Amino acid sequence: MARVGRFRSDQAREAYLRTYEAMAELWPLPAVLADVPTSFGSTHVRRSGSGDGLPLVLLAGVLGCSLHWHSVVAGLARDRAVLALDTIGAPGRSVQTAPLVGDADYGVWFADVLEGLGLDRVHVLGESSGAWHATLAGLHAADRVASVTLIEPNGVITRTPWRALARMVRFGADRTDEGWRKMAEWLTPGVTMTDVERANAKAGQGYRLVAGWARPLKDAELASFSPPLLAVYGGASVVSDPVAAQRRLAEHLPDAEVQVYPGTGHDVRGQVPDQVTARVVEFLSRHDTGERAGP
Repeated sequence: MARVGRFRSDQAREAYLRTYEAMAELWPLPAVLADVPTSFGSTHVRRSGSGDGLPLVLLAGVLGCSLHWHSVVAGLARDRAVLALDTIGAPGRSVQTAPLVGDADYGVWFADVLEGLGLDRVHVLGESSGAWHATLAGLHAADRVASVTLIEPNGVITRTPWRALARMVRFGADRTDEGWRKMAEWLTPGVTMTDVERANAKAGQGYRLVAGWARPLKDAELASFSPPLLAVYGGASVVSDPVAAQRRLAEHLPDAEVQVYPGTGHDVRGQVPDQVTARVVEFLSRHDTGERAGP
């Protein structure tokens, strides 16, 4: 039975919001905040930047929120508005009131957000589990999406290894600082979370998550995916297989672009932020007018 995401208690919500406000201090740009009504509840949006480029919507990974883009938002907002969302059904300031029953509901939610913001068409960038939600926007609200960028879309193009899934479950059950340290060493080597970021992520475990887990796209779904696609991978990621993903995209979606950064892990954005940001900005600029890349 479909459920509605919520904090496990008022105390858990209050504890999370304290860390959220601390995270907000890391945001480097002026921001306009909005709570947009949708069919599934209100969605909290943080908007920064301006320019002639089409707006860019950001969707964070599991236990992440709009504020987790603070380290790269300035580069992404150089010539366009950037709108970071607290995904419905995940930790943040969004408040879910109705269940998302199937994949297509994420397209409805996404379109509702754009409608509430008065936006016709946007680029979408999702990271980790947020890459799955970005993919669903591209599949089910394609007429509103100018391009889709996926950073470490584990489980979307290819299946996440069962061994990695089992390890993530074990780490998720260990909420101690030592458990978090071991998980970071395995999942995101080369990246150290700040105390504020770690506190926010840990407090996010007080939320009963229902935002949906990725599944590998079917061949027909890949072949029918219409927005221009950029997939960014860490070459040494323990949860993705860039080689297999590149091979599958070449077979079913040959216009898709794949960027692999050797020696980087799941948090490739955190390891080489300037390189990833530059690659994304270049991709967005080529598709601001709807132009598709050549083969």
